[in-house]
Amino acid sequence: MVDDARKDDELPDEAVGLRKIIHVDMDAFFASVEQRDDPDLRGKPVAVGGSGGRGVVAAASYEARKFGVKSAMPSVTAKRLCPDLIFVKHRFDAYKEASRQIRAIFEHHTPHVEPLSLDEAYLDVTEDRLGIGSATRIAELIRQEIRAKTQLTASAGISYNKFLAKIASDQNKPNGMFVVRPGEGADFVAGLPIRRFHGVGPKAEEKMKRLGIETGGDLATKDIAFLRANFGSFADYLYRAARGIDLRPVRAHRVRKSVGGERTFSEDISSGSVLRETLENTIGYVWDSIERTKARGRTVTLKVKFNDFKNMTRSKSVTHWIETKEEWAGLARELLEEALPLPMSIRLMGLTLSNLDHGEDDSPKEDSAQLSLL
Repeated sequence: MVDDARKDDELPDEAVGLRKIIHVDMDAFFASVEQRDDPDLRGKPVAVGGSGGRGVVAAASYEARKFGVKSAMPSVTAKRLCPDLIFVKHRFDAYKEASRQIRAIFEHHTPHVEPLSLDEAYLDVTEDRLGIGSATRIAELIRQEIRAKTQLTASAGISYNKFLAKIASDQNKPNGMFVVRPGEGADFVAGLPIRRFHGVGPKAEEKMKRLGIETGGDLATKDIAFLRANFGSFADYLYRAARGIDLRPVRAHRVRKSVGGERTFSEDISSGSVLRETLENTIGYVWDSIERTKARGRTVTLKVKFNDFKNMTRSKSVTHWIETKEEWAGLARELLEEALPLPMSIRLMGLTLSNLDHGEDDSPKEDSAQLSLL
């Protein structure tokens, strides 16, 4: 999130710390890999996930999205919306290999790469390795290289900070680009529906509309005191975002305190069976990150965010390093079962592995790296 440590009179000016930032987001990544590898799936509505009564959609192709099929949606609902929907089981090895190829393309252009998940990353190209100079041209080249080497498409957002670049990458999806230049951030944000802001889900959108906030422009008219009174710790982020401000650097090669992932749902969920299936998908996503980073830890933490924006976390620690997916999954399942039934529906679920083994590095750790699964 945005730096929340500043006081009211220290909120930063938009022009501070301008950089050249690209956010690259693969288009329907898991489903697109399946369509690439199986020609019979091309042009058809595809969902990655379980098709049974307790199944949940982990990813949906654009053909399926036209029918309203979304990730984290119960499979029975997805099938009702799209009777011709084809379900396929996830193949994490295939997704990891495609992600490895894409990451190599990023690093050909800049060492400053901050992966958010297998299918998206921030790149700081303020100084690029090839001396191209233009962030827009670099984004074009990256997208061309991804298409040539993986037969997959990517969308990109280009701007002077991470917040704007991430929103911009969604502007012309799929297989598109959008640029927000210095000085354009506040005007660009002003015209956006409030739901486009990261972290604003259905319940928050509903509350904001009751308060007369429907666009970024509406949000910008509210002072920080009003926002804090109504949105608590979320207020400082909203205040800055409404003005196109984000001072976070692209962080590559961070020493991790934890390895984890979280997923924000398009619709709040409360059913125990759907929660369990969603947990299984999250277990798979996060374990992939654990393997990729070669992390070993002793503590598993389950996080949920309720539809009133309050968080609940539950943790389990063991005396040895957790080194198998089976043990990791078992601890995660225990945490969820102990928390059920939940007092209200949730809008986010996350898992982390912490209390990590850093080998010979005994220096204090400064922050936690989270693999976002939005």
